[in-house]
Amino acid sequence: MRDVFAPLHRLIARDGVAALVTVVGAKGSTPREAGARMVVSVDGAISGTIGGGRLELDAMERAIAALHEGRDGSERLDLALGPSIGQCCGGAVSVMIETFTAARLAAVAYLAEVEAKGPFQTSAASVGNAPIDRHVVSAEQSGPTASIDANGRLDESFGDAMRELLLFGAGHVGRAVILALAPLPFHIRWIDARRSAFPDLPLARLEQVVTGTPAAELKAAAADAFVLIMTHDHGLDLDILHAALTEDRFPYVGLIGSRTKRARFEHRLAKLGHSETAIRAFTCPIGVPGITSKEPAHIAISVVAELLIVDEKLRRTPAGESVAGRSVDSLENRQIAHLFGHSG
Repeated sequence: MRDVFAPLHRLIARDGVAALVTVVGAKGSTPREAGARMVVSVDGAISGTIGGGRLELDAMERAIAALHEGRDGSERLDLALGPSIGQCCGGAVSVMIETFTAARLAAVAYLAEVEAKGPFQTSAASVGNAPIDRHVVSAEQSGPTASIDANGRLDESFGDAMRELLLFGAGHVGRAVILALAPLPFHIRWIDARRSAFPDLPLARLEQVVTGTPAAELKAAAADAFVLIMTHDHGLDLDILHAALTEDRFPYVGLIGSRTKRARFEHRLAKLGHSETAIRAFTCPIGVPGITSKEPAHIAISVVAELLIVDEKLRRTPAGESVAGRSVDSLENRQIAHLFGHSG
């Protein structure tokens, strides 16, 4: 869940009670990882998921039953998925079910305010069936996690660890990419010279930048930002690509286009003084194999899937293993991308 305490607060304010279900431990094959969460209302509506199936249904039923008791509290379930509930994943999970009443509305409101500012981490003690009192300990981007030790210490992270994405071009494919990215952990700077090209999309984590010098926007980008180039003009594409490769710090630089377009751009980049290594460091064509449609929405799904593949691999790569992660991903991306092409 991107937001946990905001929906929890709304339900408590409306109904007087609400529940939070969290996977606090996961071993082996499990439906979701530790840190997966769902908020449950007294009437059975849920927000978020701990993986579906029997595990989620049983947890939801227990949460609703606890809500009808009308008290603040917690219950930890340690389950071997196969023997306990007949779920065939085969792993083991620990699930924490917490119930909240209006008596804790102020505490939840505080955590909702912290949540609105970005990722954060908490620590708490789990003692029997007592309510869990979380204390904010830091504001770091580590992604949703949860762990509980043998003494009942519960350490958690909330909020998404965002990847900055610079998307150049507000054409049909660019718009489709924005919509596909909306629920995903990317902070997007959408860049185009044409103010009229931007649709009215009041999405969170989306900044629309109107500028006549789009390549200059790369200077202020984070070192681990992704760059996606799909403007209406090949000359402009080349200018932005030239600037991105000159920066030599972005782990993913993607250019929409065919294999023919790539070959032409490689020739032009060589004339601009780029080394063979630098020229190989961008992805074109973009997207995962197997989706050959040129419909904008189809291209967008293919491209966003590739962004997620690269993003997840970079997050799993130890810091310092490669310069900005490029050596980890560039070869694999080129192998994927050259399997098919989109016209550009």
